Amino acid sequence: MNIDYPFHFDSRGRTASTDDSDHVRDMIEQLLFTRPGERVNRPDFGSGLMQMVFAPNSPELAAALQFTLQAALDRWLGDVVEVRALEVSSIDARLKVDLTYALRRTGETRTDTFEQGVT
Repeated sequence: MNIDYPFHFDSRGRTASTDDSDHVRDMIEQLLFTRPGERVNRPDFGSGLMQMVFAPNSPELAAALQFTLQAALDRWLGDVVEVRALEVSSIDARLKVDLTYALRRTGETRTDTFEQGVT
């Protein structure tokens, strides 16, 4: 059983669970939007994506961010997913990550979009 993210209760009042492929997507989302230093026992966990929301948009920034995210995904989730394609775009104060990856356990290929903006 995998606990669904974000944590919530299902219709029966129990902790909501999810299947394996959605759980992997949840882990990717947590990695992308966690700031390094935010986790107590893993201060280097995270991607640094959120620090770039206010950075000036440029091709160089997008390339650097793609490299950083690829490294974070390989380091923290490399045993679970194989990254096939990764594209980062920034529009105003909004970051969008398009990610295509394969689940190592099943070989299933998924494409997901992760977006975050300033609230």
